[in-house]
Amino acid sequence: MPLDHYVPQVHIKNWCSPDLDGRVHAMRKSDLKRFGPRSQDICRIEDNSSNSYLKAERAIEDFLKSIEPKYNISVAKLREQKIDQEAVFAIAGFVAYILTCSPASMRIHSAPLKNMVEAEAMMLDALGEIGKAPEALGNKSITELIEDGSVKVQIDPKYPQAMGITSIEHFMSVFGNSPWEILINNEDKSPFFTSDFPVAIEVVDAARPINRIVPLSPGLAVRIIPDVSLARSKHDLSFSKFRSHHRELNHQEVLGINRLLVQCAENLVIYRDDYGWVDDFVNKYRSFRVESVTEKIERGTGYFLPASLRIRRAT
Repeated sequence: MPLDHYVPQVHIKNWCSPDLDGRVHAMRKSDLKRFGPRSQDICRIEDNSSNSYLKAERAIEDFLKSIEPKYNISVAKLREQKIDQEAVFAIAGFVAYILTCSPASMRIHSAPLKNMVEAEAMMLDALGEIGKAPEALGNKSITELIEDGSVKVQIDPKYPQAMGITSIEHFMSVFGNSPWEILINNEDKSPFFTSDFPVAIEVVDAARPINRIVPLSPGLAVRIIPDVSLARSKHDLSFSKFRSHHRELNHQEVLGINRLLVQCAENLVIYRDDYGWVDDFVNKYRSFRVESVTEKIERGTGYFLPASLRIRRAT
């Protein structure tokens, strides 16, 4: 079985350290262990790109062939303010791929499906469509069994991955036609991190979609501000509505983005330069991760289950 990178090597290689002869610095949030891996040895899982829910199980690998070769030249175009359709396609495609196929994304998007199945079971129970459990389980209803933890719903993470893969052009269209801020980091001793989930979330207004902040290299990142009007629009991969502006960040803004990048990393934080402040910085924010938060609102005989992404302490 192939070892598939859920974060493309072409991205990780931008963090290769001159001190490590082509390797990167990395630290696990779980135990703060540090090591210096090669790009090909991290952010990969056996057969991660294969999905049996799809007719073409390896379709995402064909998609990556249109993204990865254009990544570095697209990053250069963003830096040099020479952004064209090819650059937007490559970066929007990179972001869409991470949000579709990374383990963090599959975990995050399994949660709303789990809540949906539980709510459906409870609705059927309320309508008398599901009988009581056997005596061995206390003759309880399915609602009682779910609420006391005796019954647990498990979602195959490959299912939300398949849903994401089939929607990847939609994600690219929304991202590529939304406003971008190209974030320039000239702080020599505070370069951007990256991670095993290099698409941080930024909540500015709870009533609006979250921003996505994506490090592209140690000195460059992009903030994508989703345009809500595009949610149901036709796909436009010519990116006719694309607009952007460049911003040079100050020290505090760089620290704020690095904080989000560490908090949103699933477990592995990757960095180019081994500065003395890195250990304490990662340790300070390592107990957080991205979670899907679902609100359960009763509507007649059913439920409305709006879900949103938030940074929460990992449990």
